[in-house]
Amino acid sequence: MASNLKVVFLFLWLLQCGGGNVDVQQKPPIQVALLKEGISIPCKVIFPYMPRYTRFSIFYYWINSLGQKTSIYSRSEKVEIPSGKENTTAVIPYDHRIMPLENTSSTGTYYCEVKWNDIQKMGKGVFVLARGTGYIQTSYGWQILITVTTLLVALSITATALLLWKRKVLCPVRNQLNIRRQKVETQPPSASPPPPSPVYDCLDSQQVDVYSTLKNNTNNQSLKNSPPGKTPKKQATLEESSDTLYENI
Repeated sequence: MASNLKVVFLFLWLLQCGGGNVDVQQKPPIQVALLKEGISIPCKVIFPYMPRYTRFSIFYYWINSLGQKTSIYSRSEKVEIPSGKENTTAVIPYDHRIMPLENTSSTGTYYCEVKWNDIQKMGKGVFVLARGTGYIQTSYGWQILITVTTLLVALSITATALLLWKRKVLCPVRNQLNIRRQKVETQPPSASPPPPSPVYDCLDSQQVDVYSTLKNNTNNQSLKNSPPGKTPKKQATLEESSDTLYENI
């Protein structure tokens, strides 16, 4: 059991000595830089305050869009261990500023690499976009004003054209109607046609003809049914009553 514990502690010590607590960070991952202003390559070195890790070298280089690597700068560092900070973790920034950038082709990824005696750590890099000019804010006020003015002018022209067309089409029609109305009013009243004959006269004449026809038919029927030379009394009575009824009607 004791031998196993020794092996575990030895393994942990080897991890610590092998750089388990050493790291290099580069933040933010993206930057935009102007040619006149230059850029700053971030490089933050993390290591324990131990004599083994207080000496290291930092290398800065650049890889362009074609994958070509260009060395920029290198430096050697020796860090003094503050009193009471032994075996604690140190986080120290070592940013390198490039001033100024040559041209827009300086766009690419910039790396920071730290080397100890037997340990080598490299950051993830920072992509830098080099621009000749800064961002120019576009003002849309004049564009909106011009657009609104153009729309108003177009609407006014359209409304005027519609009014003119309406006047051109409707005014002649109204003038013709007014002329016709004036002519009708100025004409003298014509002679009124004679009144139609009363309806009752037509009815009376027709009724008389009908009654005459009915009477003739009745007489003929009675003559056919009665023997020659004899006229029944009942038939004479009916004829008289029919004549009386017709006269009353």
